[in-house]
Amino acid sequence: MHSSSSPSATAPPGALEFPVEDVSDEEMAIIDAAMAAVAAGARPLFSAAARRAAAPLSCAAYSAAGPAGGDIEDSPCRSRLARFRRRRALAVTDITATEWCEKQMEFVLEHGRPERTQAMKAGSVRHAQLEQEVVERVDVTIRSEEERWAVKFMNFIVGTNQLLYEGRTREIPVIGVVKGSWMIGIVDEIRMAMDGQPMLMDTKTRSSPTSPSEPQKRNGRLQLMCYKHLWDNLIIGEFPAENFFSYFDLDPRYKLSDDLKRYMSSLGFNAETFEDVLKYFKITCHTLSMLRSQEQLLLRYELQTDHTLLEEYHFPYDARWFKDQVQEVLSFWQGSREPKFVTEEEMWKCSFCKFAPNCPMIASMSRC
Repeated sequence: MHSSSSPSATAPPGALEFPVEDVSDEEMAIIDAAMAAVAAGARPLFSAAARRAAAPLSCAAYSAAGPAGGDIEDSPCRSRLARFRRRRALAVTDITATEWCEKQMEFVLEHGRPERTQAMKAGSVRHAQLEQEVVERVDVTIRSEEERWAVKFMNFIVGTNQLLYEGRTREIPVIGVVKGSWMIGIVDEIRMAMDGQPMLMDTKTRSSPTSPSEPQKRNGRLQLMCYKHLWDNLIIGEFPAENFFSYFDLDPRYKLSDDLKRYMSSLGFNAETFEDVLKYFKITCHTLSMLRSQEQLLLRYELQTDHTLLEEYHFPYDARWFKDQVQEVLSFWQGSREPKFVTEEEMWKCSFCKFAPNCPMIASMSRC
């Protein structure tokens, strides 16, 4: 029987030990077949167009959770998590947007996001270009929330196998429970470093050839630390499947569409149900148990116009700082306090905020 060796077998004295489940011969054969398929050029799902088409499924599932208008579900006494993210995970972008300005995040939740700026659109285009350099997406049609999640798990499997074979991958979905709340994110890029550990990085574009401010770097640090926390916990912990099915109201016995079954078969997986996909996802995580990500993280800043590299910002993961930042953000989402305004030193952010004309802080200052 093949089994994943425990990290404690070669770890130095005092090192943390993480339990790793044994993997059967059958499971290892499945993983080997999947990795061979990736080496032969397996492609992750979806195209950008398919992702956009899938997005309403999430919104529809959420809006159908309760009647509209006047329902106790929408009472302002309930937490923001319950009101705006019921049966949904907090996105890492929710975390970073809240850290940027809690009052702005409240406006977004209550009134919707303002129209995207040209700078935002340019950043999205650049991310798509970078992704196309590494992966080629495949279009599929999805019919349900179960299939939407199945695609995320499949993309994780393909992406991590590409990382092992080619030393680099992009747009890897990561999910887990952080401080009791489900969180999900998409890692921009992972590269295998010389020491054999994955290095997490993110590329950001800037409209002017200037260095980012400290608040911008701080926000980027929080984003990458979220990704590292989620990645590390996926590969060293046990994915809480029952909690996952229950929280997101998903049917583990859901029958996959023929398109998804064919795609899984091309990877060497015999998957009939959503639960089968999750099983292979968990097996993949176990095979990565020795690949905890590097403590050093990397933010790359490029000029939007010609992609000139402006700065590479290396920084270490700070577990205590990350814990404090996430706890502060979650206290906003859990409704334990009112949203904070930006500090006086960071009021320059208000110049770029579409909600500034309606912001109480700006109004109070104009009356002075």
